[in-house]
Amino acid sequence: MTHGDHRPAGPPDVTVRCSQDPELVVRLSGRRSADQYETVFGVEALAGGLRAEIPDVTVTTWDAAGDLPAFLQTLADDFRGWTGERTWHTDQLTLGAIFRSGGRVELTWTLRPWSSHPPGWETSVTTWIEGGQQMTRLAAGIRAFLARP
Repeated sequence: MTHGDHRPAGPPDVTVRCSQDPELVVRLSGRRSADQYETVFGVEALAGGLRAEIPDVTVTTWDAAGDLPAFLQTLADDFRGWTGERTWHTDQLTLGAIFRSGGRVELTWTLRPWSSHPPGWETSVTTWIEGGQQMTRLAAGIRAFLARP
């Protein structure tokens, strides 16, 4: 490798693996800053024979849903549970969270490729993770992933 081939390493990918089915995976990768207000990353869902990918999910400082790491940290802080579904979303990605018995959190990831016109497709996969420590680790991982350099 020559000096000109060196590229700075970006933040590590975040992989969310379902505790009930380890083959069911959601991966956030390739984070890059478009400008001081936008962050772009890819999201991929794998389940059975399904592979769905959105290469350019954009999160802005103006998103009404707010901060994804803060949303996940709120779920972790409420490890004793909550009622109903909580959601976070951008135009291309929605994350729904439901607390289930036994301290497990059901996270439903919905991917849509289009943000400005009706989607040609939409898919959802659901991962189950333990509340508390696993949710805290997920929030910290996504916080590091989305952090600006």
